[in-house]
Amino acid sequence: MLDYLIKGGTLVDGTGAPRRTGDIGIKDGRITALGNVNEAARETIDATGKIVAPGFVDIHTHYDAQVFWDPSVSPSSYHGVTSVFAGNCGFSVAPLVPEAGDYLMRLLAKVEGMPLAALQQGVPWNWSSFASYLALLENKMAINIGFMVGHSAIRRVVMGEDSGKPATPAQLEAMKDLLKTSLAEGGMGFSSSQSATHNDGDGAPVPSRAANNEELIQLAGCLKDYPGTLLEFIPSVGVFSEERMELMTNMSLAAQRSLNWNVMIVTKGTKDIVAEQLKASDYAAARGAEVKALTFAQPVALRINLWSGFGLDSFPGWAAVLALPMDERKKAFADPATREKLVAGISHPDVPVVLRATGNFKRMLVEETFSEKNAQYQGRVIGELAQELNKEPSDLFFDIAVADDLRTTFLPDLGGRDEESWALRGDVWRDSRTLVGASDAGAHVDMIDTFAFSTTLLSEGVRDRNLLTLEEGVHQITDRPARFMGLIERGRLQEGWHADVVVFDADSVGKGPIHTRYDMPAKAGRLYCEAIGIQHVFVNGQEIVRNNELTGAKPGIVMRSGRDTETVPIPAFQ
Repeated sequence: MLDYLIKGGTLVDGTGAPRRTGDIGIKDGRITALGNVNEAARETIDATGKIVAPGFVDIHTHYDAQVFWDPSVSPSSYHGVTSVFAGNCGFSVAPLVPEAGDYLMRLLAKVEGMPLAALQQGVPWNWSSFASYLALLENKMAINIGFMVGHSAIRRVVMGEDSGKPATPAQLEAMKDLLKTSLAEGGMGFSSSQSATHNDGDGAPVPSRAANNEELIQLAGCLKDYPGTLLEFIPSVGVFSEERMELMTNMSLAAQRSLNWNVMIVTKGTKDIVAEQLKASDYAAARGAEVKALTFAQPVALRINLWSGFGLDSFPGWAAVLALPMDERKKAFADPATREKLVAGISHPDVPVVLRATGNFKRMLVEETFSEKNAQYQGRVIGELAQELNKEPSDLFFDIAVADDLRTTFLPDLGGRDEESWALRGDVWRDSRTLVGASDAGAHVDMIDTFAFSTTLLSEGVRDRNLLTLEEGVHQITDRPARFMGLIERGRLQEGWHADVVVFDADSVGKGPIHTRYDMPAKAGRLYCEAIGIQHVFVNGQEIVRNNELTGAKPGIVMRSGRDTETVPIPAFQ
């Protein structure tokens, strides 16, 4: 007898093949029958008029801490995501030594926008090896999750307080040994960042930024002996130099694995930058390596504030002020001389063009205020308010923030919502040099809503704008990332494969309104939106979500490289 029979749905199998009407039989965690299935089942689900697809795959998340207080891995699970990868950008939380815990907590709070109190109260920080971290999560997850081994974590464990300095030969060898051990224990690969926007809790560059090219290449080279692994990297912001393209290529060749980089922002204003960034893939391909760009499923909406300061700390002069204790920081932001220096930093010639819109005060929306004095400004654009009040937009920005104890949320106008940008986005999604899904779910919890990438792609990208067919859209978030990551028998509706399955309504699928939920440890808040039109989510043959409600089942596995993933050869080694 089957465990479940999903009857009469429209099957979109993930491969891009045309949809067809049919049934799915599920037993013991696997898809055991497809087509016209008449076998008896413990439960039959009528999927008439609904789409039945493979579970969605998210290859770029930061759920490393959240898994301890939220084993449902929300909101991803509600949006049909059944497999995720965390530990990206060099920011894993394992391996660990006791003296590194506080540093990594503050790093994550700063660079990934996770509330420090939630990290302190909601995470045990009691593991040491990568294996012991994974063991703590075993049999507790609603969805499947795998973890990259982060460069900054490895540097901090090996080098301690010297992790922001160049490594000695002995330290590099110790890092390589620790990485190899972590990969052998199930790490999904190696992640790192060289981004100027990544600073730690003290406002200093994160440890990985102190690495030279040779260190990155040697650490990447550790992967070649461990099956089912790959590389994730943040190279820089904006157009890549030839040196940067060569570095990514050499990392891929040393590892004998693909490398995906984060993140490609697509708007009509970045069209030329996108074309230049895609050349990194061509450069790598010509040398037998593989480099792919991660890109968003939607326009970027980046909420900023002076409490965390993420995004603003990349402007010259800002990081030092944002690293001050709150009382001193408020005084600095109230000081006219400090303001003048900070405003000048935004227009500094070294600031990449793609970042400058983040500091365009005139076009910023005051999205959320917290004091009675500021309530009148909520929902207004600073430029319009400044004109009414006869103030400089920058001064009004700082005045509002200081009056709110720096908690005000501002929404810069980053563009990308026009028809030309959407059309360009559709072209980029179809490009073989890109992957859709730079969700960052679990990070920047007060800043971004890209965690709903799957339902956004299916609604705006497929149904509303016809940028992709439904078959293409499902392919982009199921089979394509699964094959790239080397997931074994996941990402398709295929007999014998794992029963990760989503049933949704193509006419209504989407995301609900963005709002703040105070459901984290220490009652910290996070941006959230409900999924719309997702009726059923199955993971390993068990239903975890039904009509936007958790069932309580925890069938997800903690994925391990070489067991749950296989090596995907790059051209030079095929």
